[in-house]
Amino acid sequence: MIKRPPDNSKFPEELWAYVCEHFEAEILDYLSFWQVVDVKGRYLHYDEFRYRIPKGINPDLAWALTKKARKSAQQFLINFGEENISKYVETSLIQKTKTIVDQSTTTAALEWANKKVGEGQNIAYMLEDLIEDEAISSSQLEGAATTTLVAKEMIKRKREPRSMDERMIIGNFKMMKFVWDKRLLPLTTDLIKELHAIGVGGIDDEKYTPGTFRLTDNVVVEDKDGNIVHQPPPAAGLDERLQSLCNWVNTDHDDIESQSYIHSLVKAICIHFSIGYEHPFNDGNGRVARALFYWFMFKKDYGAFRYISISNLLKEATTQYGKSYLYTETDEMDMTYFIDYQCSVIMRAVAAFKSHCQKTVENIESFDTWLFNSGVYGRLSGKQRIVFQVAKNSPNTIFTARYVEEKLHCSYNTAATVLNGLVELNLFDKNKDGKEWVYSLRDKQDIQKNWMS
Repeated sequence: MIKRPPDNSKFPEELWAYVCEHFEAEILDYLSFWQVVDVKGRYLHYDEFRYRIPKGINPDLAWALTKKARKSAQQFLINFGEENISKYVETSLIQKTKTIVDQSTTTAALEWANKKVGEGQNIAYMLEDLIEDEAISSSQLEGAATTTLVAKEMIKRKREPRSMDERMIIGNFKMMKFVWDKRLLPLTTDLIKELHAIGVGGIDDEKYTPGTFRLTDNVVVEDKDGNIVHQPPPAAGLDERLQSLCNWVNTDHDDIESQSYIHSLVKAICIHFSIGYEHPFNDGNGRVARALFYWFMFKKDYGAFRYISISNLLKEATTQYGKSYLYTETDEMDMTYFIDYQCSVIMRAVAAFKSHCQKTVENIESFDTWLFNSGVYGRLSGKQRIVFQVAKNSPNTIFTARYVEEKLHCSYNTAATVLNGLVELNLFDKNKDGKEWVYSLRDKQDIQKNWMS
């Protein structure tokens, strides 16, 4: 269980006076705790802080000094009811993440990547594989047992889900498409309900009650041992609190010269936290919270987030994800814990996206050199080149005529001709799965061997 911080509403002046009188040589040791982070730059909660105090130092006094430093540096964010006023401190990690997000994930940055890859309007198709990752990972984070490979195959073939786990993934996929399509709309409670209904509808309607806010207080968050770690605010007043959240989200905080300025990334993370904290639905709250994070990033023109999955990393450290919620809740709604942790995840997610783009460029350049020199490239039509580029950059991707028809905006017959032509050139394999033909890239070494023989 999380160790709550001691009550520092009144600074322990008597204890500080005692230290000054009896341990003058140690005063500097105490003063070293008058800072918002530790010597390693970590914004520690008391739960961890108390274990990193040198012997002979009173942990409660050291904590009181740290809290004083933090309160002097805090910035106002959002109210959670009349008494829970949330604030945060700009750690160096938060600052770095904001800069990287601004540099690498805006729509303008994505357009630059288009030119770098050299495929213009088709880079979105090349990165299509990444769009599915958040929907799949977010479902797996909530317990869906379907493998990523099977989930991708289901989405690409548009086949009907065969289990509740697969329905969760399809629901999340639809939800991510919904937030992209609705990114220009203001946030309303009806939009939140509609998002939930799309994400969980048809999975287990009795359990999820799609699109309906909870009416009781029997919804709790438990740890893996069944201990209650979060009791959401009461259902009474939920509609009013969510309306207040919507009003805050719809308020312009973009003026960097204003005292009310909040960076879009920080605001999106706050929306994520707010839905998780309020837990407005019987189930499926985490998926809605993460989807609304993306909705706001899309709204603020960070288009590259279509290809960046935070859930892919959150599912690798679910304990830390949960603790970042609890640390905030147990320490006077200090949002720094949650924002800082989310930024650590987003930093890695953006780095993975940039690495994928770089590898895409390198793979295209190196393999295209061989394709050109071997004469293979000259035998491909424009549409075949696009499909082939996608396939060689995502070797596990499968293709169907329906899928290519949708992505290349061509007729079904044209899509089938494109794929069958790739088979005839010994670049793709073709197999029957039920009533549908499924195509996939042959091993690259086999392709080169066949064309050199």
